[in-house]
Amino acid sequence: MSGQSDGEDTGGAYRGYRDTAQVDMPMAPPRPTGPLTMRGARIVTPNPAHAAAAGEPPVPGPRTVAEPAIPLPAAGSMPVSQIWTVERHLDEILAAVPEPHPIELAVLDAQGLLCAEEVASQRALPAFDQAALDGYAVRAEDVVGASPHVPVELAVVGESVAGAGAPSSIGPGLALKVAAGSMLPAGADAVVPTVWTDQGAARVAVQAGPPAGSYVRRTGDDVAPGDAAVQVGTPIGPAQISLLAAVGRERVLVRPRPRIAVLCAGPELVDVGTVPAPGQVVDVNSYALAAAARDAGAEAYRSGILPSDQRRLTEVLESQLLRSDLVLIAGTFASEGFDMVQEALAELGDMRFRQVTMYPGPAQGFGRLGRDEVPVICIPGEPVAALVAFEVFVRPAIRLMLGKRQLFRRTVQAIAAQQLLSPLGYRQYLHGTVMRHPDGGYVVEPVGDGTEALLARMARANCLIVIDEDVTEVAAGGLVTVMPLLLGG
Repeated sequence: MSGQSDGEDTGGAYRGYRDTAQVDMPMAPPRPTGPLTMRGARIVTPNPAHAAAAGEPPVPGPRTVAEPAIPLPAAGSMPVSQIWTVERHLDEILAAVPEPHPIELAVLDAQGLLCAEEVASQRALPAFDQAALDGYAVRAEDVVGASPHVPVELAVVGESVAGAGAPSSIGPGLALKVAAGSMLPAGADAVVPTVWTDQGAARVAVQAGPPAGSYVRRTGDDVAPGDAAVQVGTPIGPAQISLLAAVGRERVLVRPRPRIAVLCAGPELVDVGTVPAPGQVVDVNSYALAAAARDAGAEAYRSGILPSDQRRLTEVLESQLLRSDLVLIAGTFASEGFDMVQEALAELGDMRFRQVTMYPGPAQGFGRLGRDEVPVICIPGEPVAALVAFEVFVRPAIRLMLGKRQLFRRTVQAIAAQQLLSPLGYRQYLHGTVMRHPDGGYVVEPVGDGTEALLARMARANCLIVIDEDVTEVAAGGLVTVMPLLLGG
């Protein structure tokens, strides 16, 4: 498995596949593979006959998997300026997305967000010397050399329980029974755990002598007054919420979840509660994309199907621009000239549609529209292509707006279980299943054999297989880049 760069910067530029990480995957059955060689733009395996002659296990015959042919632009039919690489299109999006202003939230509502302020503690934690566990507070010098065979007996002068604020003290030869979290008496410098004693009430036999400082929490050991309890950029999880509450913070300044409006365009679309007539299809994109945006950390609003009336269409777009940090529209847009949605978008700002060298879904659009120049991303309406485009372009933009350092999903190198074909010049994304290989690393294969519905195949996938633009074939046993689709990852 080969390593990738860690991709922890947020400079906006996308440079290939950023990360490789150990990913928890199911185990694949053993699959013999031969050594790999490279030849031009194809990844190939040695001839099985040659492998047998060398005493190596034969490589199973490949089963070719290829997506439908991609209609490449004819020579001279499209200006070069309208054909963009994946990196160039993504760079433009990342450079344009806004950084929402920090907002103050109740600490529980801030869970999962990044802290936008340095929270300095106004108090010491703990606020007083306390016992770390149940036992007896003692002077360490009184119990030196104690053992089960030669215990040290001390007089028990009282008990300290959690919540009791009355100060107490002990002197030589004395002990105080204490509970975890209770105030430590003056004069004590260690706590003997209950299991190291005979648990006496009036007198206690100590069977082991801990050194000074054992099982004691001193004032300010955790956080001293003025210390930074939570720093800028720290993800707020349960531990940070605990610390914020401990230092007395009920509210905290955070980077907010970006507001994403999800819309779909197309005269053929009907809502999920409608039985589609011949030629109509149910709008699944607004549901899938809103769910994907929420999984990425956004506050997503599913606004549904755009109206077919021109005036109403413009009103809906304008209203979404006013309430959103980013607008996402899925639809099948006209390749030549403008359709109604494209015309409405063009009236609101500089909206550009282009061919991106990726498959599925090379037709992409981006612009900054409205008074506030809100980013608008247009992606293909075909459901598989829509979710692929979301992974490649929209998810990194959401994570950038959240202030995340890790914009991209981690990737791994995996062994292809069967032959994969890809069009030259296009980066292909195939849905697949990746599993741990019994001999180490990962093995991946495309989902389905092409006979089942695309949505059903996509629902069974746990990764995207990424084949670069300059690779036309990956032979069975060759290495390929895989992007695991882990929820919240």
